[in-house]
Amino acid sequence: MVLELRSIEKSFGEKRVLEGVSFRAEGGKAFGLLGRNGAGKTTSIRILMDVFPADGGEVLCDGAPIDYARVQLGYLPEERGMYPKKLIIDQLTYFAELKGMPRREAVRAVDKWLERLGMSEYRNKRLDTLSKGNQQKIQLVTALAHEPQIVILDEPFSGLDPVNAMLLKDIVREQISQGKIVLFSSHQMNYIEEFCDSIAILKDGRVVLDGDLHDIKRKYRRDRLAVHTEERERLLRDMAGRAEPMADGGVLLRLDAAEDKRAVMQRLTESYDIDGIQVFEPSLSDIFVEHAGDAGETEEQK
Repeated sequence: MVLELRSIEKSFGEKRVLEGVSFRAEGGKAFGLLGRNGAGKTTSIRILMDVFPADGGEVLCDGAPIDYARVQLGYLPEERGMYPKKLIIDQLTYFAELKGMPRREAVRAVDKWLERLGMSEYRNKRLDTLSKGNQQKIQLVTALAHEPQIVILDEPFSGLDPVNAMLLKDIVREQISQGKIVLFSSHQMNYIEEFCDSIAILKDGRVVLDGDLHDIKRKYRRDRLAVHTEERERLLRDMAGRAEPMADGGVLLRLDAAEDKRAVMQRLTESYDIDGIQVFEPSLSDIFVEHAGDAGETEEQK
């Protein structure tokens, strides 16, 4: 399955929110939709989900306008949308039925996911009796119980402790391995970098960067080396002016030109006790800051 947003336009009154937004996500892979607050991520997701229509452009599935009666979407919102005073089993079953599942099948699917998430003991409890992290896991069931082909996860790791974050990672990998499209929207770049093959970065309602994440990184100038050595302080002194400490204990060394890297690597290994040396690639956080930002965006456009 291939999902495309093509030349999407959207305005609310006089305010233009999306201007020609296009991106492409494939089944069996994760896609990261990134942007600062106000960039247009929420509006893009809502148009994708047919919450409201675009003013222009189209949402395509396998090259044709998406048929929402045939293609199931699962959505985990950043802001939780369940009923705090209602029993968990009742509302999870209700949400699955809204997605077209017969009641008996919905109950079976919900119970399967409650067990998978270690939440069966809370089946007949009210949502407001659970911790924030467990409420997040319950909300996840609403996104997955009906076996959607497209899974949209908005800040999915928010509020999860490391154990539950690892559980969610396993589930995300399972969804990807089943050939589904998994679309992330998150400010937690480490998770995007871990899972996503491709990204699109939005700024002011436009896509300012998109494509395969590995290819994007390879396009950056390769004129810096990440060096790890037990002689870190000596290297910093010897290379003062072109070397700086890295957060992971290494040394970032700037070269005069990318073509110098082989000769510099050889000199370093001859002069220092080197544990590791490689061409430095920017992190996704570095790329995001470069392309997404100025200080002017403060609110998510609705």
